[in-house]
Amino acid sequence: MNTAGTIDHPVTHDPSKQAPMKPSASEPVGSANPDVTTTGAHDSRQNRTREMQLIPEALARAHMQDRLRAAEQERTAVRLVAARRMQRRAERASMRARRALAMAVMH
Repeated sequence: MNTAGTIDHPVTHDPSKQAPMKPSASEPVGSANPDVTTTGAHDSRQNRTREMQLIPEALARAHMQDRLRAAEQERTAVRLVAARRMQRRAERASMRARRALAMAVMH
């Protein structure tokens, strides 16, 4: 079965192997904009393909940056909780030392 591809189902997805865009026979000559050429269409099709291939990579990069930022925030929060805990422990030890000193001075 040797059928030509359609727009929705091309024979190949490689832009370099696709047929160049040609004006339709029913379209009047000179009706297209002068800046639209077969090479321009080929380049834009290739650029669009390249951009679309890079979308998942960009999404993955953004997702990883979000996860790294969240992990860093969590590490900061854990360090802050540990620092507060150590500060309270040091304050309690300081109070015990003061009491012990006061008791030693009074007796």
